Amino acid sequence: MGSGCCFRSTRMSKMVTPPAVTRMKAVLQKEMVREFLAEFLSTFVMMDLQVRLESRDLDMPVFGLGAIAHMVLGDKMGSYLGVNLGFGFGVTMGVHMAGNISGAHMNAALTFTNCALGRMSWKKFPVYVLGQFLGSFLAAATIYCLFYTAIIDYSGGRLTVTGPTATANIFATYLPDHMTLWRGFLDEVLVTGMLQLCLFAITDKGNNPALQGTQALVIGILVVIIGASMGMNSGYAINPSRDLPPRFFTFIAGWGTQVFSAKDWWWVPVVAPPLGAYLGAIIYLIFIGSSIQQEPQILETPLTYEDRRTPVLPKTMSHPPMTSSLTPVSVSPDNRPSVLSHP
Repeated sequence: MGSGCCFRSTRMSKMVTPPAVTRMKAVLQKEMVREFLAEFLSTFVMMDLQVRLESRDLDMPVFGLGAIAHMVLGDKMGSYLGVNLGFGFGVTMGVHMAGNISGAHMNAALTFTNCALGRMSWKKFPVYVLGQFLGSFLAAATIYCLFYTAIIDYSGGRLTVTGPTATANIFATYLPDHMTLWRGFLDEVLVTGMLQLCLFAITDKGNNPALQGTQALVIGILVVIIGASMGMNSGYAINPSRDLPPRFFTFIAGWGTQVFSAKDWWWVPVVAPPLGAYLGAIIYLIFIGSSIQQEPQILETPLTYEDRRTPVLPKTMSHPPMTSSLTPVSVSPDNRPSVLSHP
């Protein structure tokens, strides 16, 4: 009797699977959907580790939720090194999140460049960018909710873009006083170009790529180096997906239209990074990619008459056994088989 009840319950559990769940599983297995979700989640993780909060006594942003909590609760000071480490390891975590699914672009400039170079279909461009923008927007909203009281306490209840208690730069980049608009534009082009140039070097299997399994860490170190050496002038946005969605969030969350009007800067992190990434990719392909020598196909051992009648062995053996004592003769590759070295 007991076994019968178990049998019926098992059958019932198999029969009552909701059709909606089955359809959802089928949808989630589609390649485009998986890539969208990968870009969404990786960008969300990256942005959560990168959104910054200003210290009252030192104009240095601190990245990472743990660092923010230490600063707010323990009155700890930040450092520019902490900023760059937050950026770098945020990218590293994002690459681990989605690297084997979508490539973990997390950056509309990189997605644009891959499409422009024919490495990815243009039909995927809106899917990737939408995932990145939604992930970035949600990350900004999450940080705002988590640290709302700290922001209000710091700003005295006034959400401002400029001034000594400005808090809009928690979420997006703003041009400092010593920079002009066009200098900032050129800065973003150059820095993003360096990013894409080095990314190609890190991942180019025909050159000297990072070791398998270390790519995420090396890319994170690259971002740290870029920030530490070239991040002062414009905050190295280098990513439309990192800058525009949080800026739009601050617009609707109470900071107002000044987030777009301050120094007319808002469009630069949208336009300059794709241009810089494309130029960096072209420079790599022309000056480095075109000079990489292809390994020539070398005839390892000329075949004898009887060797030609022996089937080619698997790649695990570098040479076929010599079954004849006849003197080896040259074999023309035009009309006779040969055993070539395998790189």
